Amino acid sequence: MTTRKFTVIGAGNGGKAMAAHLAIMGQDVSLFNRSYVHIEIIAQRGGIDLESPIGVSQGFGALSKVTDDIQEALSDAEIIMVVVPSSGHADVAQMVAPHLKDGQIIILHPGRTCGAIEFKAVLNRHDCQADYVLAEAETFIYASRSEGPSQARIFRVKEAVPLAALPAKKTKNVLESIKHVYPQFIDGINVLHTGLNNMGAVFHPALTILNAGRIESTRGDFQFYVDGVTPSVAKVLETVDRERVTIASAMGIRARTAMEWLQLAYNVRGDTLYDAIQNQTGYFGINAPSTLQHRYISEDVPMSLVPIAALGERYGVSVNAINSMIRLGCILHSTDYWRKGRTLKRLGIRNLSVSELTRYVNEGEDAI
Repeated sequence: MTTRKFTVIGAGNGGKAMAAHLAIMGQDVSLFNRSYVHIEIIAQRGGIDLESPIGVSQGFGALSKVTDDIQEALSDAEIIMVVVPSSGHADVAQMVAPHLKDGQIIILHPGRTCGAIEFKAVLNRHDCQADYVLAEAETFIYASRSEGPSQARIFRVKEAVPLAALPAKKTKNVLESIKHVYPQFIDGINVLHTGLNNMGAVFHPALTILNAGRIESTRGDFQFYVDGVTPSVAKVLETVDRERVTIASAMGIRARTAMEWLQLAYNVRGDTLYDAIQNQTGYFGINAPSTLQHRYISEDVPMSLVPIAALGERYGVSVNAINSMIRLGCILHSTDYWRKGRTLKRLGIRNLSVSELTRYVNEGEDAI
């Protein structure tokens, strides 16, 4: 098998699983985390134990480096896997900007909505001169969790995950560079497609917010998608989804509906979104968050709903339902997510027409 030098940024549930799995697959893997205390035991042991009940190679993933020094982590990396919450992408971009080298590939796992656009804007603001390649995945390839300070478990590996480079003309090169370990990644067309097919934006914030009272009174002791999705809640989800799909259409993109996604991902159907969700047996047993201080609001509102709403308002699409979820999220967290989120100004694209934005994500800055 081909061996490449990977650096995984982030030692949370996903980062530990990815680093261990890559190492077990024979890759040269370094792991970076800003807080050394979270990786100290991994460093002492020299790697991570990986378990999986689904046929993924298990065992001890030996790592080449485990460090909190970003320069050291990037010094010989060929492919940089950014596996942190999307709310941390801007900070990571600022941190890596002085240390990137020509030819390095950066992949966001996942980008959520406009992640790669934000990452590139931050690199530009910090005068990064490296000739790098930047890409984002539509969703995280693993369902995983941390089992201990140096242990990880993978429950599922998704079979097909769209990925797009910024600009899209470089997507083929990125896919070629990782297909020896991740044949599951497929061409995601461009980062507008991967960002606007962000299903977490539809399900996570609205479902959490509309079940706020129940989450607080039970500490999440109910089935999130089974008990939490009532016919009335499903109507709100359908409206949020319809606004997202309409925004995509206004930008010349055929986005998957939530119903289509459920059919594609889980082979379930229903006359309504409520029926389809209730028919998805994979949701059985998944409990709600135990608190409202959860990434389904703190991450998905500013990094998913805010940029989707901003694109809608820029290109003339009503976003009343999405804006309602954003406002309620702000109230619940006593936070201005419009100020903290991915606004078009922060992304550096507020003055672009649809055609200009499309040329930018397909061809690059020189095309506009």
